[in-house]
Amino acid sequence: MHRGLGPGIQMVRKMAGSGAEPQILVQYLVLRKDLSQAPFSWPTGALVAQACHAATAALHLHREHPHTVAYLRELGRMRKVVLEAADETTLKELAETLQQKNIDHMLWLEQPENMATCIALRPYPKEEVSQHLKKFRLFK
Repeated sequence: MHRGLGPGIQMVRKMAGSGAEPQILVQYLVLRKDLSQAPFSWPTGALVAQACHAATAALHLHREHPHTVAYLRELGRMRKVVLEAADETTLKELAETLQQKNIDHMLWLEQPENMATCIALRPYPKEEVSQHLKKFRLFK
C-alpha cells in the first residue's frame, strides 16, 4: 500500500534536491565499556545485543519523525556510530544532558537488573548532535 509523503519528508527531499548537500543522517549509540571488563566481563554478543535493543527501541519510538523515516527509507545507507561510556554513571549523566538539550534518545535498561547499558539517539544530521558527544570515543 502506498502512502503519500508527509511534509517533513518533502522538506528533507527538497533540501537534498535544491543543490544543497544532502543531509547525512547518523544514529549514534553510546555503550558502556565497563561491561566488557571485570567484574562484568560480558561477552561481545551480549554487548552487541544491548546496542541492538537500544537502536531498535529508539527507531521505534521516533518512527514518525522525518529524519527516522528518511533514515529507514534507504536501508543500504544506514550510518551508525558506536561510542563508549566509561560506566553506568557516565551513561546516565549523558542521558540527562541529552534530555536537557531536547535530543531524542532511548536509554536502554537491561532487565531484570534495571541496569543502564546503552543510549541510542534517533537518527540526526551528524552536525546537529556531534558536539554533545565529543567527549566519547569510538567503542573498541
